[in-house]
Amino acid sequence: MKKASRYWIISLLLSLIIFLGLPRLSYTDSQSITTQTIHVLNRLSFGPRPGDIKRVKSMGIDNYIKSQLRPETIRESPQLIQKMTKLTNFYLAPTELYKKNVPPIKKGDKRFTKKQRREMNKNIRKVLQESENARLLQGIFSNKQLQEVMVDFWFNHFNIFAYKGNLTRLWVGTYERDAIRPYALGNFRNLLGATAHHPAMLFYLDNWLNTAPGSKGARGRFKGLNENYARELMELHSMGINGGYTQQDIITLARIFTGWGIQRRGGDGTGFKFDPNRHDNSDKTFLGVPIKGGGIEEGEKALDILAKHPSTASFISYKLAQYFVADKPPRNLVDKLAKRFQETNGNIRDVLETLFNSPEFWNEKYYGSKFKTPYQYIISAARATNTDKPRWVSIKGILGQLGMKLYGCRTPDGYKNTQEAWLNPDAIMRRISFATIISRGQLNQGKPIGINHQQLRGTLGNNFSAETQAVISNTPDNLQAALILGSPEMMKK
Repeated sequence: MKKASRYWIISLLLSLIIFLGLPRLSYTDSQSITTQTIHVLNRLSFGPRPGDIKRVKSMGIDNYIKSQLRPETIRESPQLIQKMTKLTNFYLAPTELYKKNVPPIKKGDKRFTKKQRREMNKNIRKVLQESENARLLQGIFSNKQLQEVMVDFWFNHFNIFAYKGNLTRLWVGTYERDAIRPYALGNFRNLLGATAHHPAMLFYLDNWLNTAPGSKGARGRFKGLNENYARELMELHSMGINGGYTQQDIITLARIFTGWGIQRRGGDGTGFKFDPNRHDNSDKTFLGVPIKGGGIEEGEKALDILAKHPSTASFISYKLAQYFVADKPPRNLVDKLAKRFQETNGNIRDVLETLFNSPEFWNEKYYGSKFKTPYQYIISAARATNTDKPRWVSIKGILGQLGMKLYGCRTPDGYKNTQEAWLNPDAIMRRISFATIISRGQLNQGKPIGINHQQLRGTLGNNFSAETQAVISNTPDNLQAALILGSPEMMKK
């Protein structure tokens, strides 16, 4: 057996052994300021790019956290701005996208011609590709990394499956841009409202069909109540499955949201419309609170109730603690965050500030304890290797093979962020195989240039256990970058 192959097999075994839960030795670099810097970069960003560790140490960890909590104060990367300007469809409003890419059906016709359908499908695929590219671009290049991390968090929380139909393919990018991104560090009630109004969510969870039985607008496919959105709004978006609501509350909420629908063309451009002819305008009681019968304001009142409910504060706080600290977060931390959530009426920035200042966040037993999702792993690898001209097809292909296709989670609960969802021998072998591809520079367009393993070590802070250090150091130079990218430390944060 060749020496290079022998060390490669050893590295595979090393990764599997450590991931299967055997004890891990402490990092060789034990300087607290360095490990804290790496910890904060791994949790508040998608991992360091070259020079990030030095920059954060220079400005101070506290100042870095404060700046990331206020992305509006951060100067964006000129490289990112330049790349984003090329995405011509990304900046269009939902109705503009529809008008541009979906041809009107001629009077007297009931459906598109074959030629029209082919052209429409081609155009919509291009729009979706640009939406995917925009997400990846911002994740890799944005200086506002905490915002990007929170976009990842909230999109999975308010998940939409892009492949349900042409409307979700067409609008998923505008959903992330208009309903998620502006509120990622803002007020939860605003975020909840933005997702409720967006036509992509209305289509995905069928609320655009939700109609009061016996109303003037109850005809054709608008036949009656559709509880899909009401159920997920309570179970996944706000109160949680154990939030204390009943089936009757779900039915009442569905009645409250009757008439909320989609505007494909015209209107104010947002793609939302309210149809009073399909609305149940009777008086209602939701979660014990009387709601006077009326129109669209009933839905706004219901969103107010949900956003302020103690179960919502607890559920959101648990998910944030799970995302940023541990798969099974400390109960006292969750309670602390829930209290802050209620004190600030759901101010996400304030809740995160409390989290990042908590002793639990800085407890060393949680350093390197979170297993990266495929998305987090690939984005962190692109950042660490300073990939400047990404091969989008390759990156999307890798994500698909790792089971995390962009905008591809079918279920409304989104992709999981816990170790049990992603850690298994087959997944580790795939990641290590992709580490070889990445180490050869094959994520970059143009002629591949291998990654310098010494520079890569410096970018990552030489943050490796004694076992990993031993394998890397005794491996030929041309394999060391692959071993670093495929190491257990690289796959955790």
